[in-house]
Amino acid sequence: MWSGILARFAKFPAQERVAEVLLEHGFQVDSAGAVVSGSIRIPDTEIAREAKVDRRAVDETTATILGDEMLKDFFSNIKTFVFLRDVAPVLGLGVIVITPRDASQIGIIEGVAQTVAACGVCVRQAVTDDSYFVDDPKLTLICDTRVPGALVERLLRLTSVKGVAIF
Repeated sequence: MWSGILARFAKFPAQERVAEVLLEHGFQVDSAGAVVSGSIRIPDTEIAREAKVDRRAVDETTATILGDEMLKDFFSNIKTFVFLRDVAPVLGLGVIVITPRDASQIGIIEGVAQTVAACGVCVRQAVTDDSYFVDDPKLTLICDTRVPGALVERLLRLTSVKGVAIF
């Protein structure tokens, strides 16, 4: 999927870098060609700085997006969301970060969720990394309580789990 999106920018490296920034941050492109997060406009200069390109490359990228129906549909509907991992401790929530043996294996989330539930811990949020964006994808669970050590031991027994970190 990502490769199909980025392939449309293959002949334009600066536009490809801008598209990657938009993807990484979940930024949208509105019908006027502005980069936005919800209703908040993100200045082209800030996108360009992050992508390490000239500001004009941002305008060219949004024009390319609006000129391609698939890109337009994608970038007008992508959303950012609140990821609680870094604020969970402040809120009194537990965090479990799972490193899978093979992220393409089917059933990793199911096995982890069943194990967590069997220990009486409620999952409030589950987020997986996309292997397109990260070389070592993780599954992050935000739990309603601190994570008991016994749960870590049970998770490590799952064949799909290579490592577990809690905080």
